[in-house]
Amino acid sequence: MPWSEDRKPQTRERILQAAARLFTRHGFDGTSIDTIMQQAGLTRGAFYAHFDSKSELYAMALRYAAREGVARIELKSDPCARMALYLSETHLHSEDLLCPLACLVSDVAQQEEQVRETYTRLLEGFIAFYAGQSEPDSPARRQALQQAVTMIGGMAIARTLTDPALANELLEASRELATSLMADQESQPAAPET
Repeated sequence: MPWSEDRKPQTRERILQAAARLFTRHGFDGTSIDTIMQQAGLTRGAFYAHFDSKSELYAMALRYAAREGVARIELKSDPCARMALYLSETHLHSEDLLCPLACLVSDVAQQEEQVRETYTRLLEGFIAFYAGQSEPDSPARRQALQQAVTMIGGMAIARTLTDPALANELLEASRELATSLMADQESQPAAPET
């Protein structure tokens, strides 16, 4: 019996979902191809029908995790509500896919250029998603970068802490700062059209 045409994309999706979940929790070195394939309910041999290397899968899993995270957060139309959801205890303790920007910041720094390039594009998308498009070297761009660092850094540090009270305090402080930066950005006059 021949396989249906949509079987290969569905299998690839299962692998990406398993990889994204495992990589964002355990990093590149802490996750094996065997573990990913087992989580996806497949054999190791099926891996090579979809990906050339673990690094290629890692880069694609970063994009997958980011895309899924955006889909969950887009349910909130208000930018402040999106930011609050990102910096929430719910996100911190989520069993769903985690933000690869916060979870893998130091892990990605040790990877090859393809992976770092993927991370760079995801960060650029994160900035645009939360702060809109702005001109390089503009005050709005500077505030967008500060907001991104506050959100991603706050979540990244909170994830490393063993003290839940301190983690919650850090998230609250990050929410306050990110909200303040967002309010400053919204109060900026619009740039004149050229």
